[in-house]
Amino acid sequence: MTADLSIDAWERVTSRSVATGDITLRVFEHGPQGPQNSDKPVVVLCHGFPELAFSWRHQVLALARAGYRVLAPDMPGYGGSSRPADVKAYDALTLCADLAGLLDDIGADDAVFVGHDWGASVVWHMAWAYPERVRAVVGMSVPVTPRSPVPPLPVMRGRLGDDFYMVWFQEPGVADRALAQNVRRTLVTREIWSAAWAARPDEEFPPPPWLTEEELAYYVEEFERTGFTGGLNYYRNLDRTWELTEHLAGRTIDCPSLFVTGSKDPVGRFMPDDKLERVLTDLRGRVVLDGAGHWIQQERAEEVNAALLEFLAELG
Repeated sequence: MTADLSIDAWERVTSRSVATGDITLRVFEHGPQGPQNSDKPVVVLCHGFPELAFSWRHQVLALARAGYRVLAPDMPGYGGSSRPADVKAYDALTLCADLAGLLDDIGADDAVFVGHDWGASVVWHMAWAYPERVRAVVGMSVPVTPRSPVPPLPVMRGRLGDDFYMVWFQEPGVADRALAQNVRRTLVTREIWSAAWAARPDEEFPPPPWLTEEELAYYVEEFERTGFTGGLNYYRNLDRTWELTEHLAGRTIDCPSLFVTGSKDPVGRFMPDDKLERVLTDLRGRVVLDGAGHWIQQERAEEVNAALLEFLAELG
């Protein structure tokens, strides 16, 4: 399946505002708009940090061509969606409730949820908390793991140090200012963000080969307008989400599932995928794209599209 590389094609995708919970989501929608009893499920694509629904541009177009109704929201805190000031609006269960409201809006009983990076964490939680609304689930780059017996942040701080990016992100305002100072630098840096990274002089890198200058400009314009605080607030709920999900401890995910990652994704160094089978009772596959990094749905769009279409076809 050929990936769509023209930003003009994305700009022709319909977007609209959907009220759900206490927020409004900007949702890009493509594909058949008919009755919800279609033999093909709705597909919801959830992006990560620092991304946008635009990150799924290749998948939205390919899946719609294959006959799937596709919804790609700017996740809460991003782009054209609401950016609540209250940090508590970004715990995983609140985000899942927002996605459930998106299904209610179109009258769909369930959907296939696909997530990358933070979006993967959200869709794994969606499958735990709302199993009746999840026909199948695909996580990319961030694997599902059993709930930790202790809060995650003290463990990260002890093992990886205060400059580990998830720990550095915790203090409100600090990373927010550093990331927003030079948005282009933040988006194209070849390093993981940290206090040490922020203290160095700005370096100028071209966009990676899979991102055109025009596509990069789309991201830069949006994040210059919104800042990064909404996305950073996901990280600031790590321990709170752990507290709120005590009732999900030990629960498995029993719908069909798929995990997709790149062999060079740095996330794999501190979040290995060796516990998938402890949670996923119907794991249909683990796809590792050789040589790929973290931003796989953009970097290796054709292979990701092929994996998704094969998985969806097997659902019947």
